[in-house]
Amino acid sequence: MKYSNPPDAAALMTTARSFGSYDLAAALADLIDNSITADASDVAILFEPGESDVTVRIRDNGVGMTREILIAAMRPASTNPDSARDPADLGRFGWGLKSASLSQARVLTVVTWRHGAINAARWDIDDIDGWAMEVMSGEEASGLLRRPPETIGGTEVIWTKTDRLVADQDNRVDDGLTQSIAQANQRLSLTFHRFLAGEGETRLTVSVNGSRLKPRDPFLASHNATQTLDAEAIQVRDGQRISVKPYILPHYSKLTTEEQRELGGPEGMVRNQGFYVYRNRRLIIHGTWFRLMPHSELSQLTRVRVDLPNALDAEWRITVDKSGAQLPPALRKRLREVVSKFSRRSSSAHRQKGVTIDSSNRTPVWKRVARHGRISYLINRDHPLVERLLGSSKAPEEAEIVLSMIEQYLPSEHLVADAGSNECHLAQGATDPSELDRLLSQCAVNYLHATNGTPDLTGFLAFIRNIEPFASQWTYTESRVRDHYAMWFGGDNGI
Repeated sequence: MKYSNPPDAAALMTTARSFGSYDLAAALADLIDNSITADASDVAILFEPGESDVTVRIRDNGVGMTREILIAAMRPASTNPDSARDPADLGRFGWGLKSASLSQARVLTVVTWRHGAINAARWDIDDIDGWAMEVMSGEEASGLLRRPPETIGGTEVIWTKTDRLVADQDNRVDDGLTQSIAQANQRLSLTFHRFLAGEGETRLTVSVNGSRLKPRDPFLASHNATQTLDAEAIQVRDGQRISVKPYILPHYSKLTTEEQRELGGPEGMVRNQGFYVYRNRRLIIHGTWFRLMPHSELSQLTRVRVDLPNALDAEWRITVDKSGAQLPPALRKRLREVVSKFSRRSSSAHRQKGVTIDSSNRTPVWKRVARHGRISYLINRDHPLVERLLGSSKAPEEAEIVLSMIEQYLPSEHLVADAGSNECHLAQGATDPSELDRLLSQCAVNYLHATNGTPDLTGFLAFIRNIEPFASQWTYTESRVRDHYAMWFGGDNGI
């Protein structure tokens, strides 16, 4: 005997608010997926803060929906995740529109138009009567829009009662909303960077409050120092293939501070190394090695693009919010081979100097002295930082003794042994921008003291242009000075 035991409608729809791990960026991304599937080339996102609520509108110029298609799209679990889908379809569970929207708001309204007919449907968490959903058409539906339809087809998703976007304690619009929007913009620029850059048949435009998002390419493929390696196709079940394409990023000394910020994001370069898994050009997960190897300084420049067809969702266990995936066991060995092969090239790039210029005009940190068949390395007393250290020291003789001790006890035998070893790699020199920044800050202070506080950005750049370690890392150094030290030297003086 079978007994019908359907879920309680209100309870299930409330539970849907917790499906996946949606934040604002992930929720917006799910709706952009729907717009792409609907052949939209333009998506406009608008936040309208009120006294106690924020209305969010996501509007596209896709094909729109008929009344029947709209009702089906608003149905919870509207598609079977195991069903075959169009290769370009970015959906899977049939929950995206509902769970993404309800994760941020208590009321979801969808207005859609196609060839002159306009329809709307609404779910309200606080007003659910069984599975009855409010459906509107004609003027009633168009009255929900901020402005009339401007295209033959299109859809506008409207979030109201956005309790997740307002401060819980006093029901006022959260002061952090601006920051949340900025963080969402960064994520969306990365998640859809291939669409925003025009890869494929149609370039996608996404704007937030009137500002267009720019693609954030995690591989910096257009940089002339990025090493782009050949893609490998790996055949899996039923003739399906995944594409694996490694990139070796440039050493930080060849990047501007803006490029560094774009590549590292808030978590930095080390955390963002690893696999970048795409499903139909849409980024799903990034910054992971799937436990094939640890995150490390030497492999921080390696990023591997993995392209999946949507037919492999089950094997990769793509999550409902499309922000997570798991590496299938059958691919672990194959991808471990790829990782081991290209991580060595990343280590090499990480250890390389930034640029190659004529060293005869540089002020080195060390001086190489050959005398009576013997070679010594002495700290350069004429280096501006060393010179100021000695000049400002209350005990210059003691400081000189310490420098001499460092010179005399330089572990030259160990250096020679380590340089010839195949097991270890010398990591001497500035390999981290934070270390270079500390030296740069001190050098700026020294320069201002030497010039009696006279601001001159052009003069400072000329001063450090031939001083090590700045000369070898000049692209980064110059960008860093112009971005962060201009105010020290009179605003935009010399820029």
